[in-house]
Amino acid sequence: MKEYGDRLSDEIKMNKRVVLASRPGINTKPTVDHFEVEECPVPEIKDGTIIVKTLCLSVDPYMRCRMNLDTGTDYMSPWRLHQTIDGGGVGIIVESQCRGFRRGEILESFHWPWQVYALMELRGVNCLLVKKVDPALIERHFSLICGLFGLPGQAAYIGIREKGHVIPEASQSFVVSAAAGACGSLAGQIARLQGCSPVVGICGSDTKCSFLQEELSFHHAINYRTQDVFLRIKECCPEGVDIYFDNVGGDISNSVIKQMNENSHIILCGQISMYNTNVPYPPSLPEEIEQIREERNITRDRFLVLNYVEEFPAAIAQLAAWWKEGKLKYKETVTHGLENAPLAFVSMMNGGNIGKQIIHVAEP
Repeated sequence: MKEYGDRLSDEIKMNKRVVLASRPGINTKPTVDHFEVEECPVPEIKDGTIIVKTLCLSVDPYMRCRMNLDTGTDYMSPWRLHQTIDGGGVGIIVESQCRGFRRGEILESFHWPWQVYALMELRGVNCLLVKKVDPALIERHFSLICGLFGLPGQAAYIGIREKGHVIPEASQSFVVSAAAGACGSLAGQIARLQGCSPVVGICGSDTKCSFLQEELSFHHAINYRTQDVFLRIKECCPEGVDIYFDNVGGDISNSVIKQMNENSHIILCGQISMYNTNVPYPPSLPEEIEQIREERNITRDRFLVLNYVEEFPAAIAQLAAWWKEGKLKYKETVTHGLENAPLAFVSMMNGGNIGKQIIHVAEP
């Protein structure tokens, strides 16, 4: 296989990208009108660069923060207006003038441009922004890198291990919010595999409740739209809650915390209910709930999976083993076409996905 491919611009005449057309504001839900899909030139290769073809893109709740000029965090930069937006993604090298990167290799990045064909400069520290993907790991299921083996899977596995304080065979009760999403659906299964019982998932529809119990073997599922979360938690966890994997914050989390035991633990993974507001991350708890947390010595430490990069290889190995053994199930909601990426993002923010929301852009 040649290291330097033919000129892509001689073969492909049209390219496409997604840009941020306007900012929704700190207290407004995003719509497709905040994005724009536009044609753009096919990139020209130059020394020290590669051209990649995007295969799939990850759609994640944290991206809502990047729509604001102030992301509310110290580790995320805002998307720039009228510029190509970026996030987790996977693609294939179609042209290379960078030694060590060959045409046909599969790459992943947390900063993958939402563009069909994109130029990447890989000199200096930029080479750290992409990683080569082991073909044996994914078996041509490229989007696994965005979900099961990506940040959702890493956050679920490492979050439980580092912040959950799971005691083997102790049958600790485990509650997870946004349980039918990418991270929550994996977190509940991992907790069960590590001996937690009961495992309770909170989600937003009866279809999702059925998915959690019938396909993922959660012990209980709660539809927060139609059921009283506080009462259902009391029914499902009569002896209280030992571990809470918090993906949403807000009223749902307050109902859970009220029923948490002494010396229990909150894994603060996300706060999707707060992403359309101007509340800083992580948000403080209401006075009543904070008093409960303090009196019962409930831990609630900020968890950022990117602080545990050195643990990713071991986490991927365990996730892969469980998946190949059939012990861990993984589901995706797939939207086809880069032009439908804004719709996929808005749908995900409104709970339209089950499992990981993926945008399938192209075949290799």
